[in-house]
Amino acid sequence: MRIKRSIGGAVMALTALLATAQGEPLKIAYSDWPGWVAWEIGIQKGWFKEAGVEVEFAWMDYVESMDAYVAGKVDAVTMTNGDALVTGGTGKPSVGIIINDFSNGNDMIVGAPGIESFKDLKGKKVGVEEGFVCHLLLLKGLEVNGMKPEDITVVNTPTNETPQVLEAKAVDAIGAWQPNSGQALKAVPGAKPLFTSADAPGIIYDLLYVSGESLEKNKEEWGKVVGVWYKIVDFIKDEENLDEALEILSARVSLKPEEYEPFFKGTYILSLDEALEKWKEADGLGSVYGSSKLVDDFNVKFEVYDKSLDVTKYLDPSFTKAYAESKK
Repeated sequence: MRIKRSIGGAVMALTALLATAQGEPLKIAYSDWPGWVAWEIGIQKGWFKEAGVEVEFAWMDYVESMDAYVAGKVDAVTMTNGDALVTGGTGKPSVGIIINDFSNGNDMIVGAPGIESFKDLKGKKVGVEEGFVCHLLLLKGLEVNGMKPEDITVVNTPTNETPQVLEAKAVDAIGAWQPNSGQALKAVPGAKPLFTSADAPGIIYDLLYVSGESLEKNKEEWGKVVGVWYKIVDFIKDEENLDEALEILSARVSLKPEEYEPFFKGTYILSLDEALEKWKEADGLGSVYGSSKLVDDFNVKFEVYDKSLDVTKYLDPSFTKAYAESKK
C-alpha cells in the first residue's frame, strides 16, 4: 500500500528535482550482491531526494549491468575491482569512487564429498569460469597451500552452472560466488568450502564505478551520492537496525530475511574509516590499489586483455576523503 507523503517529504522531493533540473538524473545499474543491494536502503528511505540528488537505479543481472554501462545506457555501475579493469581493458574505462565492501566468504572453492581439504585437490578437476574472480581465488588458494596451477585441472564452467556440474560429479570441486556457491552446498550433501574469500580478505573488492564523462559533468551530485552511501553504512552498522535492513535487502531479491542473512554476513561492508584505510596506495590485499594490481597481473596472464593497465586511473579516493573532511 502506498503511504501518503508528508509535506516535508514533498518539499525534499521538490528540492531534489530542482537540484537536477539542469540535467538528466544520475543513472546507476546495480545487481544482486549484498554490498550493492544495500543501496536499496537509501532508495526505500528517500535519502537521495533528501540529499538533493536525483538518481535512477536500474536493477539488472551482473553481466547485463556491465554491458549496459559499456553501451552508455547508465552513468555508473556496481562492479568488482577486477571486472572494472576488464571493462576498461576491453571496452569502456571507469573510475571507482566508493569502496562498498570486500567479499568475506561468499566466494568459495567448494569440494565434493570426500575432498576434506584444499590439498586433496591435487590431481583433481575444478570447475570454474576462467578469467573471473573465483578463478583468481582458486589460484590464491593454490598459492596459500603451497601448490601450483599444474597440480589441478581447470574445467572452464559458467559460474551459474557450477552447482550442476558438482552434483553430476563431473568435477571434484567448483569455484563460485553466492548464490551459486550456496546452491552447490545445498545440492550436494557432504560438499564443503575448502577456501573462501574470508581466507584472503581484499582479493575481491566491490565498488561503485562511474564514467569519466559523468564525473566531470556532475561532480557535486556524485559527492552527494557518496554521502548517502555512508548514511546507509551507518544504518547497517547499527545493530538495532539489523532486522529492518535484512527486511529491505531480502525483499529486493525475493528471499526471506533469515535466508538472506548468511549472504549478508559473507560480505564485509566498510565503514568510512575502514574505507579510508583501503584507499591508501600500497601493495597487497589490504589496499584496493594492491588488490587491483594483483587482478591486473591475472588478467594479462590469462589474456583477458593484452597489456597491463594503470590501475590508479580506475580509482579516485577524493570523494570519500572529501566526505570524511566534511564530517569533521
